[in-house]
Amino acid sequence: MSLITGVLYAILIAYLGGWYTGQWQGNFSLLLFLMTVVTLVYWLAERYKFKPAREAAAASLLEQDHARRAQLAAQGITQVDGDVSAARERLLMQPWWLDWTAGLFPVICAVFLMRSFLFEPFKIPSGSMIPTLMVGDLILVNKYHYGVRLPVINKKIIANNDPQRGDVIVFRYPVNPSLDYIKRVVGLPGDEVAYINKQLTINGKPVAQTPLPEFYDPDSLRYALQYTEQLDGQPHRILVDKDRPPFVPPQAIEDFPFKDNCRYSGEGVVCKVPAGHYFMLGDNRDNSQDSRFWGFVSDEYIVGKAFVIWMNFGDIKRIGFFH
Repeated sequence: MSLITGVLYAILIAYLGGWYTGQWQGNFSLLLFLMTVVTLVYWLAERYKFKPAREAAAASLLEQDHARRAQLAAQGITQVDGDVSAARERLLMQPWWLDWTAGLFPVICAVFLMRSFLFEPFKIPSGSMIPTLMVGDLILVNKYHYGVRLPVINKKIIANNDPQRGDVIVFRYPVNPSLDYIKRVVGLPGDEVAYINKQLTINGKPVAQTPLPEFYDPDSLRYALQYTEQLDGQPHRILVDKDRPPFVPPQAIEDFPFKDNCRYSGEGVVCKVPAGHYFMLGDNRDNSQDSRFWGFVSDEYIVGKAFVIWMNFGDIKRIGFFH
């Protein structure tokens, strides 16, 4: 078993190493699920086979020692050398391959359940949600707000709340579902969403924008126009680059499902959101690959609702809830 355990750990290290170096894309949900299953098997084997066997061997050693001492006592020998307590402790000691498998099962199982059904941590890798979320923000996502889903396959089994306009959600990237994206919901099923000349309109009604002082991005060393936008009474900030054209470059548009629901022009795009889907935009409007480029997000791709920044090692003042 020690050899098998060593091989499993070698495979795990090779997988993580290739993932870290970019040799392949990892699936952490699947990895955590497999680790839970494997450590569960070891935990069950330890509880019902290996530990009882060690305890039986230790008990047998004590019985043999007691029998030997009784035999010697019958011969009048009361001073007997040898103490089996150290040997007994060695027999009861859990080997390393069980310590690093069965011993880790409760922790790995707890992480798996919490991450699958309660909260999942994410790190913001890009600036598409500036100024709401900055690069390096570590956020938590509520996994049950939109319903309970089976881990790995993301199949909804219990419905809860529906996404609302203004929600910031994490979802599987429709072009490559192995990747997670984060954007803001602006269009619900049945909505007609227009982003024309950098003005968002929903069902024919322009979304209110209030100018704010310009935003300075220390990473790009540039200023951008900043506004407060109101979606169903929920305020949030957006950035607009006045030097970027309002249209979506044709070569950047993916061939996505329900593409016929969208009309592209030199001023922007107008889309009718199909049933069971949502239209997403980044708050950094001119630096965001979102539904304008790759289409709608199906409900089955939703991961959860982002709601709090729990850490940013570059700026701890960013810790807190956001809208």
